[in-house]
Amino acid sequence: MTTMTDAALAEFKMPDVGEGLTEAEILKWYVQPGDVVTDGQVVCEVETAKAAVELPIPFNGVVRELRFPEGTTVDVGQVIIAVDVAGGSGSTAAAPAAVSVPEPAAPEPEPEPAPQGRQPVLVGYGVSEGSTKRRPRKGDVVAVTRPAPALAPEPEAPVKGNGRPLAKPPVRKLAKDLGVDLASLTPSGPDGIITREDVHAAVAPAPEPVVTQVQVQAPSQEPVAAVPAVVQDGVRETRIPVKGVRKATAAAMVGSAFTAPHVTEFVTVDVTRTMKLVEELKADKEMQGLRVNPLLLIAKALLVAIKRNPEISASWDEAAQEIVRKHYVNLGIAAATPRGLIVPNIKDAHAKTLPELATALGELVSTAREGKTSPGAMQGGTVTITNVGVFGVDTGTPILNPGEPAILAVGAIKLQPWVHKDKVKPRQVTTLALSFDHRLVDGELGSKVLADVAAILEQPKRLITWA
Repeated sequence: MTTMTDAALAEFKMPDVGEGLTEAEILKWYVQPGDVVTDGQVVCEVETAKAAVELPIPFNGVVRELRFPEGTTVDVGQVIIAVDVAGGSGSTAAAPAAVSVPEPAAPEPEPEPAPQGRQPVLVGYGVSEGSTKRRPRKGDVVAVTRPAPALAPEPEAPVKGNGRPLAKPPVRKLAKDLGVDLASLTPSGPDGIITREDVHAAVAPAPEPVVTQVQVQAPSQEPVAAVPAVVQDGVRETRIPVKGVRKATAAAMVGSAFTAPHVTEFVTVDVTRTMKLVEELKADKEMQGLRVNPLLLIAKALLVAIKRNPEISASWDEAAQEIVRKHYVNLGIAAATPRGLIVPNIKDAHAKTLPELATALGELVSTAREGKTSPGAMQGGTVTITNVGVFGVDTGTPILNPGEPAILAVGAIKLQPWVHKDKVKPRQVTTLALSFDHRLVDGELGSKVLADVAAILEQPKRLITWA
């Protein structure tokens, strides 16, 4: 999305890189003022509520200005970069001397209040706490903390007309990361500006306070010792902003948990034969170079179970009060990434052969680990597998991916004593858990699907006879 402000300057606006997304965070700039850019060149990486996405510039020119620093969340439609397009295709002329993206010499203007519905609470600027403390009652013991005698009260920082302390954006970010209230600091910079040193000093270990025990009309009671605060590296609390993928996941899980009536069923199964088949497939020339592991056969088993019980592939249309039957399977695989939990899916997984499914799984996992999963890869899922066994967990009660009818959790595969051919033997055993939306899936249907998956993993030859 671009606009032309004059004959030589083109502005590129934050596009909607997903479906109806309203904002994105700038993760990294790949260009700086003065750099020459060409049409289609990637200039930055942004993170939306769905994924990290690289943005290409749609014209040629020289970068004049980057409007936002890395780490800033920008609304869709805001200008993020200005390019001097004079001279046509990729002029190598140097940018004007005034072009730069420095830290502002003076504090940047405070942002306008967030519109109704978006109310982020910044550290130190949150809603004031109401007084909920009761008066001491007879018999209560109250700990009164007095500062060390050598310490004098700290004056508050000078503030601008809107009541905000004076500080540069990097200093504000540092204070936010360290949980420091700027309004409580004494500025040491010129013109009453708070500096980095002021923020660091605020989290430095303070002199030991003098604690006096005061009894309220209860001389017969024993004094209660003051509880020391637990401090790590001089910081008592750390606040981590919830945004991007993690924010979207949290909202989706809350919505799913309180919208779809969840039911979870469990089954423990002997998967020794499946584990042997995994080893045989690894040695098969047809599977050379492909990712072959238990998850591959579990995914194939679920696809076969859905084929045998197609009623489970459906969604609930609340507005129309209809059940939408899906005659295809987009198989989601829950993946833990540094940016949070994402669930990319394999489109039309039901139509893929085992080698094709292995290829798709390998690409899905590697792309997720690199943080390059596209928004499209996470849309349109119809059923999900979450492999909690990789963390050594036996099983769990997974929450449905929003809009999907079921999710299969796979526990750790462990060597356990098991009755096999009337004798107790060590066998490879795992526990499966299937959560499903009881509006779409009744107990009988859910049980059939889970039992079919277990039966295939116990006797993997059913992949042939049942397919």
